[in-house]
This record gives sequence, C-alpha cells and structure tokens, in this order.
Amino acid sequence: MQKLEGKTFNVIQDNIDKIKELFPEVLTENKIDIDKLRIALGEHVEKEKERYEFTWNGKTEAIQLAQKQTTGTLLPCKEDSVNWDNTQNLYIEGDNLEVLRILQNSYRNKVKMIYIDPPYNTGKDFVYKDDFHNNVKSYKEKMDENYKSNAETNGRYHTDWLNMIFPRLKVAKNLLKEDGVILIHIDEHEVNNLSTICNEIFGEHNSLGSIIWDKRNPKGDATGVSYQHETILIYAKNKIAFNENQDLKRPKSNAEKILKKASELNSKLGKIDFPDDIKEIITKYKLNKDDFNNMKIKYSLEEINVEFRQWIQAQDDLSGGEAAYQFIDEKGEVFRPVSMAWPNKKKAPEDYFIPLIHPITKKPCPVPNRGWRNPPNTMSKLLNEDKIIFGEDETTIPNRKYLLKEHMFENVPSIIRYGASDDALFNTFNLTFDNPKPYKFVTSLISYFVQSGEYVLDFFSGSATTAHAVMELNVRDQGDRRFIMVQLPEPIDEKSDTYKAGYKNICEIGKERIRLSASKIIDENKNRIDIGKLDLGFKAFKLDDTNLKIWDEESLNIEKSLLDFVEPIKEGRTQEDVVYEILLKYGIDLTVPIEELSISGKTVYSVGMGYLLICLESDLTLNHIEEMAKQQPARIVFYDEGFKDDTVRTNAQQILKRYGVEDIRVI
Repeated sequence: MQKLEGKTFNVIQDNIDKIKELFPEVLTENKIDIDKLRIALGEHVEKEKERYEFTWNGKTEAIQLAQKQTTGTLLPCKEDSVNWDNTQNLYIEGDNLEVLRILQNSYRNKVKMIYIDPPYNTGKDFVYKDDFHNNVKSYKEKMDENYKSNAETNGRYHTDWLNMIFPRLKVAKNLLKEDGVILIHIDEHEVNNLSTICNEIFGEHNSLGSIIWDKRNPKGDATGVSYQHETILIYAKNKIAFNENQDLKRPKSNAEKILKKASELNSKLGKIDFPDDIKEIITKYKLNKDDFNNMKIKYSLEEINVEFRQWIQAQDDLSGGEAAYQFIDEKGEVFRPVSMAWPNKKKAPEDYFIPLIHPITKKPCPVPNRGWRNPPNTMSKLLNEDKIIFGEDETTIPNRKYLLKEHMFENVPSIIRYGASDDALFNTFNLTFDNPKPYKFVTSLISYFVQSGEYVLDFFSGSATTAHAVMELNVRDQGDRRFIMVQLPEPIDEKSDTYKAGYKNICEIGKERIRLSASKIIDENKNRIDIGKLDLGFKAFKLDDTNLKIWDEESLNIEKSLLDFVEPIKEGRTQEDVVYEILLKYGIDLTVPIEELSISGKTVYSVGMGYLLICLESDLTLNHIEEMAKQQPARIVFYDEGFKDDTVRTNAQQILKRYGVEDIRVI
C-alpha cells in the first residue's frame, strides 16, 4: 500500500522531471549537473556579469516562497454555502498564496481565466506582508498585524509590493490551462513593475496586450496629471495555444440596435407618407387622401441613408468599429466600405493588378498602387455576391462591402470606456464597499475569453464582483462557467455602518453579495429562462492547518506523535473534513459529488459516484475490506492504523486487487 503524500504539489521536483525529459544526460542521482546543462545548451547561456534583469531586495526568497509546499487544507463550511450538493462554484477564505498552493493538485492546468484586481500600492492599500517561512500557522498568528497600509514613506515601498505579488503570480500560473489567460488590473503606481514581472513569469512573447480602462472620472487628489484610467495587463500561458483555440474578439454590443434602426428606416423605402400636420387634417375631417397628392413624400434610398448616418453619429455608445457601419444598400443591408488595397509595402503578384470593370460605364476602374488585397478568383466571387462598391463612374477605386450581419464581432480595443464603480448596485443591496468594480464591465471582459464549462479564478476577490459577473454571463447564454473566489478575511472598520450591520470582514460581504446577486438574477429572469438550470450557488471553505496530526508540520514531540496513531484526527475536526483534505492531496475537484455510505457497519465515503472510496474507520476486518472491494472503486484510501491487525493489512491488498482495485493508499 502506498502512503498518500501529505504535502501539496512539488514544483521543484516537477521542474527536475521536465529537465530530465529534455536532457537526461545532465542528471546525476536525481540532481542537476549545472556544468553538463551549460554544455547541453551550447551558446545559449548568458555569461556576462552585466546583463538586463529586474531585481529587488528579497527576490530570491520570493522565488523560493513560490516553490514551497504546504500541508494546509481547506475546511468545508456548509453553513455559509448555497446549494452545497450541486454547485460547481467555490468561495475560499484565507491567505491567497497558501490557498493557491493547496489548489495545485486539484486545479493544476484547469483554469481558463484568472482575473485579479490586486492592491495598487497607493500608500493607503492593504498589503499582504509575507513571512518567508510562511505556513498556515503563521498566517493565523499574524493575520491581525498584517492588516496595515504600505506607506510611501516606507523604505521598502516597492519592494514589499513586489515580494507580495511575485510568488502569487508564479504559483497561479500553474493553475492555468495551456490556452488560459490572466488579466490583472493595476494603476499608475506599479504598472511598470507589474509589466516587467509578468514578462518574466509568463514570457513577453505571451503578452496579449493591455487594455486602458477609461473610468471617465479623473482622480481629484492628483498632484500631477490626474489619471482617469487603469491598465489591465493580459497574458496567455501559451499564446500559440490560445490563438489556435480562439480569436480575441468581442461581439459588437450595439449591432442589434443598429440593425433594428436600419430595418425601421428601410421599411419606409419607396412608400408614400404625409407630414404629421396633413395627417391630422385628413383624419379629423375624413378627407380623401388623393386630394393632397402634391403634399405626398416618397422616401428615397439616399434620404434614408442621410437619416441613418445622422442617427449613427448621434449615438455616444458605439465603438469605432460599430460607428463605421453608416450605410444601407438597396436590399436593406447595413454595410461599411473597406479598402481592397494590398496591405504590405511590397507589391502584390502580377495577377493582383487586374482592373475591375465599372458596371455602368463599362470602363476599367483604377487599381491600387500595390495591387488588390485578394486574388482574381476571390474578386470574382465578391462581384457575384454584390460585395464590391463602385463609384459613380470608373474614376474611383472600388471598395469592398462589409455587411454588418456577417461581422457581428470585432477585435477587442485597447481603450474601453465604462463607469468607475457599482456603488448604486451596492446601495440596492444595503451593502457598502470601497470602489467595487462594475460587474457588467467585468462580465464583458470574461465573455471575451471564457466559454461554458470553464473556470474563472479571482484570488483577490474583494466584494466578489467576478462571481456576480460569471453568474450574469451564464444567464445571457445559459452557460455553466464556474468561479473560484479567494479572499483574505480583512476586518471591517468597527466604526463603519457595514460593521454595525453585522459584517465583520470582507469575506462576509463577498459571500452575501453572491447570495444577493443570485436573488437579483432570479427575480429579473424567472419568467424568461429556466432558472433551475443555472448554477447560482457556491461551496464555502476556510483555510486551516491539516486535519491530521501525522501531517502537522509543527509536530516535533516524538512521544506525542506516537500517541497520535491512536487518534489521528485533530480535536474539533470531522471525518468529512479529512475527506476534503484527501481530495486536495489526491488532486480531485472539491465539487465532485460525495455520498456517505454504511458498509458492514463502517462509514465509507463514495467520491465521484464510486470512483474513490474513503474509509477512515478503525478495526477493519477482511469482511469489511471485501464488502468495500465489491463496490469496485478505481481508488481506495484507509487509515494506515485502521486495520484490526497486520494480517488484515497484508491480506487487504490482495483482496482489493482481486476485485480490480489497483490504487490503494493509506494515510
């Protein structure tokens, strides 16, 4: 029987294994021979002492902190949860670095998008101050003293922030799928440092660019330029994999509105109408319309286009791409003209210079200086489909007709304008929170990257805006995206109205916000969609040290450790707590279904519809073992000292293998 490892994923050993696979010759007794590795890399080794690098006091320790393992666990909190048995969403309370470590086995390479809004280091923000010997115990002991600002007068102002953010990003990267992405909000105080750190961790070649979020609200306390924007840095874990699986585009949010307006105007084409005052006279006196022929108005395509362009120009919420669709053709299609000129400086091939013949004058039109963008067969196809726009005569270079209905998506722009916060929403919830991100804006960002069934992780979750946004997006397309929220339980000011209302820390606000958002979604959509199919719940967990005395890093008393074999679970912990710890150590999702069974009088937990059985009982006999084996699980876990005697322990493995159970673990 194999011992179940009590610590989290071993990053260092994983790196060694990767090197072993690429360069087996550089390993000596499972250690890397650096000299051999240099030889294997040939000339691609930096030898100069002076080189380009970004460093700070504590960087080495920050790197080591990202590699550290932990025996910590997550305790289930059913009383704080919503729809515990069926939800796929998670809310985790605790230090995010420790939680990220704990999630490594179960959620490694599973998260599609990480979306975070970390402390901006303004001199007023809370900053996580890590102990380089950090573990769950130090987190619990130092929680109170860590809630302090990082004053700009502090000599380690930037250093403290860098030491906080670096290990968290380093560990978080491991959770991303190969085509996953991370979006990070930041303001002017640390945007340059953050960009450099991300280039190091994710690779500059994996940058997808940055978005300037124009909040339309300049800072009033500025001593220089008054910033009214924040930056959102975007990196892929693997840009090649990302581009292979999806385009970075967004739906034209106003396309339907534009098409609807065009349809309204087009309905007037060729029809006869009267001015409003004449209509009133005809109706009032029941007159014959034919007597007013000279007052009739017949709408032409040109007049409709003038009115349409005026309407487009009056809209202040259209993107540049949307506003370009200013024309309606004779079929009622909304379009924009687009140049068909060869886009490169070098000239196109010879057959890309064949002129187009004007349909009226029958004369050749001019060809762009570097030729057409498309080959002759494509140009013929566009002509047949009426997707080429000619001028009044042959003197104008033709353009291509882009129909809006065929281009309902556009590239994500580098500047997005949206209001700064959701204060009004929080007022309706009777909650207060400093500068909550607008959830509709976050919903839009998530929609660019995340498909149904994929995970979104926010490990600086604050007021749980990301959770609200995920649920809202699922309402829009009936999807089942899942969220994982992680938040440190920062205490609320006891003098505040929020504290007086009963909320003691930010986590309590975040969880209540999710509940209230779910209720709002139900109220607004219950008559429109099948609410029962939406996942509006979450499983709540809290960070704590291991449930098992044998896995406790702090246990140094040998005599006490021997006594721990008699009762291995710590006081106050339950078998169910241990079950969830086993899931985390085994690498199984925390939302997998778990059923409590009674087999021959012993409590057994069936995980994933019988995929894994966990029995934490003592005095197990061969009869107990055989009855469990009959369930035919793929895996099974026991207490190491749970067998009645050594004979049972020895024969148990043979019985289980006879029933096809090969993965047998003990703790």
